[in-house]
Amino acid sequence: MSNPLGQLTWTFITECEVPADIESMLVTGEKGIAAYKTVRDIAIFTNKRLIVRDAQGLTGKKVEVYSLPYSSINMYSTENGGMFDINSEVQLFTRAGMIKINLNKKVDVRKIDKLIAEAIL
Repeated sequence: MSNPLGQLTWTFITECEVPADIESMLVTGEKGIAAYKTVRDIAIFTNKRLIVRDAQGLTGKKVEVYSLPYSSINMYSTENGGMFDINSEVQLFTRAGMIKINLNKKVDVRKIDKLIAEAIL
């Protein structure tokens, strides 16, 4: 499946509190469920979508926001870390292409698995 956005890859470093400033981005009835620090900003799972904020540039004042509605996910896979590869990963196969999420060893891949399953099933 080709990805018109190119290969999107995010890295979740550790779970954190859902930031209060995300409220202005949410639609009626939407709420933050879980959040993860990324390399430059944060990813938030809501009850309707995955929002990834990506600070850019040297100062980080320019921010790109990705919004992935769960309804656009056709299939997903999760892989837990092994003995030599301690990091886990998630692949989301969407209408726009494949998105890869690398998970630091501090992130529970099965919790991510459950968040996605509860959202799309």
